[in-house]
Amino acid sequence: MIDLRPVGYVIGLLVAFLGLSMLVPLALDLGLRNGHAGVFFESAIVTVLTGVFLAIACANSVEGGIGTRQTFILTSGVWAVLPLFGALPFLRGATDASFTDAYFEAMSGLTTTGSTVFAGLDDLPAGLLLWRSMLQWFGGIGIIVVAMVFLPELRVGGMQIFRSEAFETDGKVLPRAAEIASRISIVYVGLTVACGFSYYMSGLTFFDAINHALTTIATGGFSTHDASFATFQGAPEFIAAVFMILASLPFVRYVQLLAGSSRPLFVDSQVRAFVITLAILILTITLFRVAVSDDLVLPAFREAVFNVTSIITGTGYASADYQLWGAFPVTMFFFIGLIGGCAGSTCCSVKVFRYQLLVGAVANQIRRIHSPNGIFQLKYEGRTVTDDVISSVMAFLTMFVVTLGVVAVLLSATGLDFVTSVSGAATAIANIGPGLGPIIGPSGNFQPLNDVAKWILAFAMLVGRLELMVVFVLFTSRFWRT
Repeated sequence: MIDLRPVGYVIGLLVAFLGLSMLVPLALDLGLRNGHAGVFFESAIVTVLTGVFLAIACANSVEGGIGTRQTFILTSGVWAVLPLFGALPFLRGATDASFTDAYFEAMSGLTTTGSTVFAGLDDLPAGLLLWRSMLQWFGGIGIIVVAMVFLPELRVGGMQIFRSEAFETDGKVLPRAAEIASRISIVYVGLTVACGFSYYMSGLTFFDAINHALTTIATGGFSTHDASFATFQGAPEFIAAVFMILASLPFVRYVQLLAGSSRPLFVDSQVRAFVITLAILILTITLFRVAVSDDLVLPAFREAVFNVTSIITGTGYASADYQLWGAFPVTMFFFIGLIGGCAGSTCCSVKVFRYQLLVGAVANQIRRIHSPNGIFQLKYEGRTVTDDVISSVMAFLTMFVVTLGVVAVLLSATGLDFVTSVSGAATAIANIGPGLGPIIGPSGNFQPLNDVAKWILAFAMLVGRLELMVVFVLFTSRFWRT
């Protein structure tokens, strides 16, 4: 029997922290006297008390540590439980949301997906808008810790190749998580402050600057306006693009940079591949619009920079309805979202390093065909790539495609059209935000979908954010055998 008390203890502490963080939007609504502060007070009381009682009930098992199977349960449990409490202000607040919509919004926030079921954002209380942004900000730093601590240890999706990049502690999972979180927090907060200041200097209001800084660094995409970034034309788009790119790079490189070592950042093949890919995609979209649609060069370039960066990083902002640009850009945007940024960043989706390993493995196989007696070793960042890493990457890519197909079929079974089903599945699993089509496209939202479709998408967000296998392994009988 798996001892779930260490899992409950950690989840209890995180739930209590989430409840305490509700005091920030509570204070904002109190200061604005908009009559909404009581919602956060009630939500905070319920959340803090639940978290504290759970932590106390499980505290007697902490000294025993946490094993591999408990780590799988903890990783999935955190992202499944926290949205339950993150949804409370939406249930009691001005959105008048159903439980399904509230949970969907909270899950979308904490997984940094950015899909929303709320309309009329411009008229919502300030505290509620800030809470949506805070959920994404918490989810962003949370997934960095998961990617740098838990996934390499759990050998998920080839992430074990980054085990040597983890900080040295006593070798235990939870102490290492605390150590990494403390160091990463410095970088994360610093980037957020720099982003918010840049937004403010470019003309955004102080409130808009704070909210969009939180969701930009988290590559989440929640906005304070229904029109998203179409509200801010010009310089803010370039600022957003810069910080979305910065948030898409491995955060361990920033820690090394602060320690005085800049070389790892600039020689990282993952970083180079991501930047080169992004530049090619932006240039392609810009040239297409200028050549085919006779658009002016500067507006075409600006919109391409912003929207391509937003989709490839999984942020999900939109400054224009790119579905109007033609079939070629729309098709490109669908596949761009399946690329993602670098491992160890706030980005989601497949991620660059897996494509690099896939290309390397295929190239090696071709060499073996041409030279059957040759010995070919695949290397990544100077390290030999073992067979278990390649197997993990192949398994991840296979499961990614299969899961996308299954989710798309399930969505179509709820009555959704083909484009909405396929793009909805892709945007949920890759945690992108907007889909395609008239309903969930960049100019729409997910409110019109039925409750069954929303629950399917919420589960897909969870699965995609945690690299598929972390969640799917819990559904195997072998995992639960003693």
